[in-house]
Amino acid sequence: MATQLIVLVEDNPDDEALTLRALKKQNIANEIVILRDGVEALDFLLAPDKPLPHLVLLDLKLPKIGGLEVLQRLRDEPRTRLLPIVVLTSSDEDRDVIDGYRFGANSYIRKPVDFNQFSDAVRHLGLYWLVLNQSPPLR
Repeated sequence: MATQLIVLVEDNPDDEALTLRALKKQNIANEIVILRDGVEALDFLLAPDKPLPHLVLLDLKLPKIGGLEVLQRLRDEPRTRLLPIVVLTSSDEDRDVIDGYRFGANSYIRKPVDFNQFSDAVRHLGLYWLVLNQSPPLR
C-alpha cells in the first residue's frame, strides 16, 4: 500500500520543525510535503497532474494568501471539495474558528504551546485522520 501523503501548510520554521518532530515522535512516517504560503498551497493542491494528499494540515496565518482563503478556494473546486483539511493554527480567535468551519474545515486544532501537549495532539490527530477516519475516494 502506498504511503498516505500529508501536506503541511506552515510558514513559521519553528512551528514546522515542531510539527515534524511531533509526527516523528508519534511514529507517523508518512511522506510530508511542506508548503510555506497560500500561493504554494493552492498551486500544489489544485494542480491537476498531482495526486491529492490524504490529509492537509493548514495554518491560518500565511503570507501571500491566508489560510481561510486557501480553504475557501479548495472547497470551491470539485476535485478538492472533499479533501480532508485540518486547520492547525495558533489562533484561538472565535471568528477564525467559526470561519474555518464555515469555509469547510473538517477540524480545527489549536497548537498547544507546550511540546508534550502538542505531541499528544498530533498523536490523536494522526490516529484519527490516518487510521480511524474513512476518507472519501479522491482522484
